Amino acid sequence: MVGICTALLVRKRKILGWHSRASTRSTSVLKRKLADLESRAEDLRQEIEATQATRSPQNGEIRVWMDGAFDMMHFGHANAFRKGRALGTHLVVGINDDASITQCKGGPPIMSEDERLASVRACKWVDEVVPGVPYIMSEQYLDWAIKEYKIDIVVHGDDPCIVDGRDVYESARKLGIYRTIPRTEGVSTTEIVGRMLLSTREHHAKGNDPLRRESVTEEEPSRAEEPEVFIRESKFLTTSQMMRLFAQYCTPPRDDARIVYVDGGWDMFHAGHVDFLRNASKLGDYLLVGVHSDAVVNRHRGQNFPILNQQERVLSVLACRYTSDIVIDPPWNLTPEMISALNISVVAHGTTHDHNEDERDPYEIPKRMGIFVTIPSRTGTRDRRPRENQPLRSLHIA
Repeated sequence: MVGICTALLVRKRKILGWHSRASTRSTSVLKRKLADLESRAEDLRQEIEATQATRSPQNGEIRVWMDGAFDMMHFGHANAFRKGRALGTHLVVGINDDASITQCKGGPPIMSEDERLASVRACKWVDEVVPGVPYIMSEQYLDWAIKEYKIDIVVHGDDPCIVDGRDVYESARKLGIYRTIPRTEGVSTTEIVGRMLLSTREHHAKGNDPLRRESVTEEEPSRAEEPEVFIRESKFLTTSQMMRLFAQYCTPPRDDARIVYVDGGWDMFHAGHVDFLRNASKLGDYLLVGVHSDAVVNRHRGQNFPILNQQERVLSVLACRYTSDIVIDPPWNLTPEMISALNISVVAHGTTHDHNEDERDPYEIPKRMGIFVTIPSRTGTRDRRPRENQPLRSLHIA
């Protein structure tokens, strides 16, 4: 009996010793985790302090300043505005005047100052637009902007902006209010201009177009009569996340909403498109915009169109403040089923549009239903190409 009791006592001591060592190890792990969390908490505390340091004492508003040329404004510019506004609560965008762009970049912008203003003003993430600002941010210019527009943060892309060996945003850096945002990969004004420069009749002689892929191979002679398929390739990779971010503020229509439908290619989204969508939005409560596929646009426009692929054009339309929602790749000919399914009350179209070679009028059904409206198109802004001999260096990306 004594031997049994001794053995049990020894076993109990071993068990207690194991639990003690396990507890020590567990405590050590917990302490390391606690240290990691405390370090993370300190980082977050510093971020909060940095944010609060830029907060306006009057009303808690954080006013952000961005400026640039924004020539041939595209979805990359709109994404920059989205990122910039996310750093505050109110985005003010300054538009460089034609003279300062010409002086600093060696050539004038492609779009006029009024056209650039209209395009930027239409972006749903822009709260305020300032025309005629100089290209280089001097101390006097920065002081004026901060006081006039109560600016808390100055934002620009994360690439250097150097003119004549000088950092354009040096003054903002010295004041400690300069912030950078990542560029949108796969898109630039220069690259888009490169696509436009390929839009020549000679380039599209049969067999010379690298953007068209023959749907027939030597191994498939039976398909020799099938048409070519237009492929608009792009370095920009569209993700569902990007689509979701650009769909910000898109909400379902009310049950009693008067839904206006318009459709088009919306290639090289410009001030003329903006003017049309603004007028169309006035016809109802909810503007639904159809964006046609690359193949449909190319079939009706030919040559090297569209310049931007469908995903890129969708983002451009979504960034417009007048767009309530979009329809991707809608049918060319509107049908009673589509009009009923989308609860469309008005179908609008511009007076300036591509020639329709089809025998059937794509708006025959809405015209017959008495819901078709024609909107006068703005002239002078239709797919403008670079001026002859204009250097690409003049095309500044903000």
